[in-house]
Amino acid sequence: MLGRGYIRRLKAHGVPAVYIDDGLLPGVCVEDVISDDVRVQAMKQVRLLLEEEPQGAPAGRALIRVQEIAQAVNEIIDELLSRESVVVNLADIRSLDDYTFGHSVNVCVLSLITGITLGYGREELFRLGMGAVLHDIGKVRVPEEILNKPGPLTGEEFEVVKQHTVCGYELLQCLSGVGHAPACVALQHHERHDGQGYPEGLRGDEIHPFARIVAVADVFDALTADRVYRRALPVHEAWEMLAGSGGFLFDFRIVRAFLYNVAAYPVGTVVALSSGEIGVVVETVRGLSRQPRVRVLFDAGGAPVTDGRERHLAGERGITVVRVVVEDELGNLEIKIKKLKNK
Repeated sequence: MLGRGYIRRLKAHGVPAVYIDDGLLPGVCVEDVISDDVRVQAMKQVRLLLEEEPQGAPAGRALIRVQEIAQAVNEIIDELLSRESVVVNLADIRSLDDYTFGHSVNVCVLSLITGITLGYGREELFRLGMGAVLHDIGKVRVPEEILNKPGPLTGEEFEVVKQHTVCGYELLQCLSGVGHAPACVALQHHERHDGQGYPEGLRGDEIHPFARIVAVADVFDALTADRVYRRALPVHEAWEMLAGSGGFLFDFRIVRAFLYNVAAYPVGTVVALSSGEIGVVVETVRGLSRQPRVRVLFDAGGAPVTDGRERHLAGERGITVVRVVVEDELGNLEIKIKKLKNK
């Protein structure tokens, strides 16, 4: 049993959250696109580089940090290339204190998956990955009270935040072994396809291709994470927002490649179907992001289903997800299922 004592010990070890097996998905394993070891090591290296303040650290130490980050990026690439069929299913849970580091690694992973789908070679993937993992390095120059402000920013504060793109470019230009393309990513990842971004108001092909990819990954990961000033959006809502932004805010070809790999309804999401049934998502195939395989929990009449029947929406015409079951309703459904199992 997960009592208060265990929770205190988990918090003391820096664990922000845990996943609970509620018995609704026997035999289903939620698989991340990279291993925990690779993810944690990458986060550690990003943390060390950012906390040491690149311009304030000795040149030799900064070079070592860059080399360690390069190794972490190569390990991420190796794992992604060996597991190309894995769909991004996890709604990542991070503590607010670790947001920057977890975000940098998530953006790297999402960008690299997109680059693989676009047919990038190993050298291009490495430069893309370095730009993605270091895209926010300029935020070391932004005061924490502005970065972590719980309310809306003033106009002056937003102008300070916008400077992280220029600062990031300057920092990466000074770091030996990084290269020009990753520096361009730091500078341009807030530019927008229609010219409404910053810092230079570039549009379309004026924006570096790597920056166009990182821009999409950056927005998606930011939308689906808790921030000090707002709660995370559900994954399906962020998915829909990006789907509607292609050709306007972002390059349509890149948005399409990105969404090809991301499940709109992650494994474990409870959904209501157009058939009237309610079920839980157990799998999504790449390229069919909104057509998951769903294990039925309740039939159209509201009666619990215990025979393990499933709906494969990719192969069933006319059956779609109509909504995600909200938390309060989900609690009532779980009570019904537990009562049925105890009979």
